[in-house]
Amino acid sequence: MAHSNTFLFLLFLQIPLSCIGIRDGPPTKVPAVIVFGDSSVDAGNNNHITTILKSNFEPYGRDFWDARPTGRFSNGRIAPDFISEAFGIKPAVPAYLDPTYSIKDFVDGVCFASAGTGYDNATSNVLNVIPLWQELVHFKEYQTKLRSYVGDQEATYILTEALYLISVGTNDFLENYYTVPGRRSQFTINGYQDFLVGIAESFVKAIYDLGGRKISLGGIPPMGCLPLERTMNFMHGSDCREDYNVVARDFNGKLQALVARLNQELLGIRLVYSDIYDTLLELVQMPYLIRECSGRMLRDRDVRDGLLV
Repeated sequence: MAHSNTFLFLLFLQIPLSCIGIRDGPPTKVPAVIVFGDSSVDAGNNNHITTILKSNFEPYGRDFWDARPTGRFSNGRIAPDFISEAFGIKPAVPAYLDPTYSIKDFVDGVCFASAGTGYDNATSNVLNVIPLWQELVHFKEYQTKLRSYVGDQEATYILTEALYLISVGTNDFLENYYTVPGRRSQFTINGYQDFLVGIAESFVKAIYDLGGRKISLGGIPPMGCLPLERTMNFMHGSDCREDYNVVARDFNGKLQALVARLNQELLGIRLVYSDIYDTLLELVQMPYLIRECSGRMLRDRDVRDGLLV
């Protein structure tokens, strides 16, 4: 699914500001944005692996600044890019596997995400993409390169103060559980949710053990309202599949409970649950909000640009 720039900017707004140090005063310095997940945050890593799941062709990228497909599953930039720019870092977070970049480009942000992946290793096998554990291996490689490039002290500062974004989970249900019979024969839907939450917990703890402290764990959208699911639901007027949405809400509730518990257990962590479900459902039900928000963003940009002239 190609996401609109406006929608992805709205997703950025769902990250609780307490995660990154914004309360009543100015934000704490965030030296880097480090990204894990699936197509919602993949900056182009799938371009450099053997898979059919790529977005390196038009119309993807038509609204990117040089109007080219970058491997992002979007008409332009994606949420981590907006987040990075909002913190005054850079306007786009590069893909780790892109050979046109090197460690000097990754000092202040890097993306390890792979479209089509999930918490479950079996999900990444469906379309031969990078499993989540391999994203973690790449992160460890990055740490070694970073320490060699900037030194231990600076690298420790960057890794501790960076904002870590995790956006994954939808493919585990839509590409795996409801499509491939293997997991359905092993788990009830409730049991499979618990299985995925256990993997999410291990993944957050792995990032924590590697130095991460400011972590955003994203929920999944109302997946019954995604375009493909609505198209396939033509026997019911192409409405949203409420049974899929119920699963998404239940899974998100379990992620929220996980976040609350880990904040109690892990000393110094600032882990937040980032809700995209309600925002996307609201836009599906009231699409005019997209136009209104786009207009406000354009007006705000015109005012800002006028002040900078």
